[in-house]
Amino acid sequence: MKAQPDLKLLATFLAVVQHGSMAEAATALGYVPSAVSQHIAALERDLGIELLVRRPGSRLILTAAGRSLAQAARTLFEATARFRDTADGIANREIAELRVGAYPSAVSHLLPGVLTALQAGDRGAARIRLVIVETHEGLPRVTSGDLDLLIAYRYLPEDPPVTSPEWEITSLGHEPLVLVAGPQPGHRPLDLAACLERGWTSGHPHNPDRRLLRRWAGELGISPDVTLETEDLHSMLAMIRAGLAVGLIPVTLLAEETGRPTVQRVALPPESTPLHREVLAVSRPGLRPPVIDELLALLAEALKAVPA
Repeated sequence: MKAQPDLKLLATFLAVVQHGSMAEAATALGYVPSAVSQHIAALERDLGIELLVRRPGSRLILTAAGRSLAQAARTLFEATARFRDTADGIANREIAELRVGAYPSAVSHLLPGVLTALQAGDRGAARIRLVIVETHEGLPRVTSGDLDLLIAYRYLPEDPPVTSPEWEITSLGHEPLVLVAGPQPGHRPLDLAACLERGWTSGHPHNPDRRLLRRWAGELGISPDVTLETEDLHSMLAMIRAGLAVGLIPVTLLAEETGRPTVQRVALPPESTPLHREVLAVSRPGLRPPVIDELLALLAEALKAVPA
């Protein structure tokens, strides 16, 4: 028995099974009847077993081995057809699943609307497997192939991700950063000078947001006292709402502040540089599936809609 089945012989065999005679199978395949008979005989020799009972004047009868082979051959050709469809889709940059990593606040405040719009579009068939991951943790996972796409942020131009042969980087827009504090009695405005008497919240000393805070404070000649260090923006915001700290928060996290606000913006000096963090898409170099481009276009539109 051959290690690999001869697909041409199997196709002829299935045609004979379907039509019930070698003559009809030959007509359907465009062969002469003797060629069909030769294919069946060759297949039986390869397998070392009789597949068809040939009786003059009657339709062909499948043996038990023939019935088993017909079932297996149908399964094989169905799988082959699915494989070809998948291969054609891959050639057209269509995919069944996309692994996307994103930082936590993007998952909670940007991606829900974007993914809803993507699923409603013409190319919503791709399944999105979402992984919450900070930028510095996600970059090596893009390089390794564990993630197909990373939604990342960059507080300072020299921060990673930077230009590299390992990545394709697309800038999607910016998230403005605003200095906020807990609501004041009587809704009194709060200025920067009053904030310097309070504790601040920011990332750990080597975190990008903390380095941005130090650079910004240095330009203004101030020295904020950071009493809460955390990478979790939602924890920062909780402490600010409780009146226990002030801090720079991406404005996207404040988008749901409707009705009675739970934080208030701090009035900054006119010479203060507007702050933001850049939102980036990181993928491996090469052609990207169309669903990635559509996802990134929707994200860019969402960022344009973020109020300053």
